Amino acid sequence: MRSPVHNLVPHDGDEGTDSTPLLQGSRQAEAAPGCCSARYNLAVLACFGFFIVYALRVNLSVALVDMIDSNTTLVENSTSNECPEHSVTPNPLHNQTGKQYHWDAETQGWILGSFFYGYIITQIPGGYLARKVGGKLLLGFGILGTAVFTLFTPLAADLGVGYLIAVRTLEGLGEGVTFPAMHAMWSSWAPPLERSKLLSISYAGAQLGTVISLPLSGVICFYMDWIYVFYLFGVIGIFWFILWIWLVSDTPETHRTITHSEKEYIVSSLRNQLSSQKSVPWIPMLKSLPLFAIVVAHFSYNWTFYTLLTLLPTYMKEILRFNIQENGFLSAVPYFGCWLCTVLSGQAADNLRAKWNFSTIFVRRIFSLVGMIGPAVFLVAAGFIGCDYSLAIVFLTISTSLGGFASSGFSINHLDIAPSYAGILLGITNTFATIPGMIGPVIAKSLTPNNTIKEWQTVFCIAAAINVFGAMFFTLFGKGEVQSWALSDHHGHRN
Repeated sequence: MRSPVHNLVPHDGDEGTDSTPLLQGSRQAEAAPGCCSARYNLAVLACFGFFIVYALRVNLSVALVDMIDSNTTLVENSTSNECPEHSVTPNPLHNQTGKQYHWDAETQGWILGSFFYGYIITQIPGGYLARKVGGKLLLGFGILGTAVFTLFTPLAADLGVGYLIAVRTLEGLGEGVTFPAMHAMWSSWAPPLERSKLLSISYAGAQLGTVISLPLSGVICFYMDWIYVFYLFGVIGIFWFILWIWLVSDTPETHRTITHSEKEYIVSSLRNQLSSQKSVPWIPMLKSLPLFAIVVAHFSYNWTFYTLLTLLPTYMKEILRFNIQENGFLSAVPYFGCWLCTVLSGQAADNLRAKWNFSTIFVRRIFSLVGMIGPAVFLVAAGFIGCDYSLAIVFLTISTSLGGFASSGFSINHLDIAPSYAGILLGITNTFATIPGMIGPVIAKSLTPNNTIKEWQTVFCIAAAINVFGAMFFTLFGKGEVQSWALSDHHGHRN
């Protein structure tokens, strides 16, 4: 029975019939239980995989604070004295055995951004290869390669900054295929009314990796040596690869232990949404305004996300004056909130579509607005509260937490408009969305030569303005139905 509020629900603009994501007119198998199912097992293992992806990505942000000679930081980075030294009870003696380097602020910015030089190259090729050969091996070997190069990070740093940048670039090449490959796999595994849930679980691992790796890296640096940060997460990545290769399959049809009912449920729910064409419709794809809307939103969201991801530990130390042990824990607090909102938003989004008959695009727009404008407001607020440590942490936590709602907005809209080409589409949008990771830290460093609160206010305001623009653009031009060019018969079906 339809929801009593059905007639009040905004629809997909000129697609007024897009109120029910299920396919009309085709036989539907009964929904298979989620508990212990193959598709939810895939989501959990993918969550662990993206935990590794982000742990390998952000550990340098914390370790770098301890890798830099403090005298260099004081001279070159002009540490701010606007806020008083913040300390708690006397801490145990900070281990100082790790080698330190004389890298100035500009060099640090290039080191932090170097990961994305490789990451941007493999986005579109990753999506294309995942469609051709499947996402399982591509994603698995992408993370394995990143883990192996992470193990060589301490050696590279010792050889010189050029070697470190090269190794980080190679790590980026490996991780560049991961999200497109996962999107390609979900195009075969995620029933339309479970997309938000399944994808939010799998991609929430990225936030979980940040939550755990930031404080754990801080503890390792404080009590041991920063080199063990890279050794620990590198070994965990290799262990995950073994599990992934053993337990995962590219499609439900090739899975060894999936039940017949679950396989039939997944295959039947996707039957009229997937294209049988072998060639990729590049021209209509690249001319698609709904795709361009995702590109703009993705770029805008990542500007704020990557700026905080790479520079929040520095902001904690240089402005709020937390020591490195506190730094890792407090830098992780905002991402715990983001992880929680990511998981909850996936449940909420699918419930709005399945039980309340809200249109797909209405749900995507609402969650994108909350996940982009909300963070912008609180990010600006965090820059204007001065040295109030507690309030700064609260505002940064709320800002990053609200960003989790975007995971059920534009982030999975690729699967709504072209499930057969979702991996390629994500490769395209993530190529543009990687640019902020490359230039954001460099620009932020150049805008904060004296590390003053006023300089950081400028950084936060720029990020917030970009976020708001992206949210509005997606709201105006995003769509929620499969586009005609994404189907072999070129008749778009509303999902």
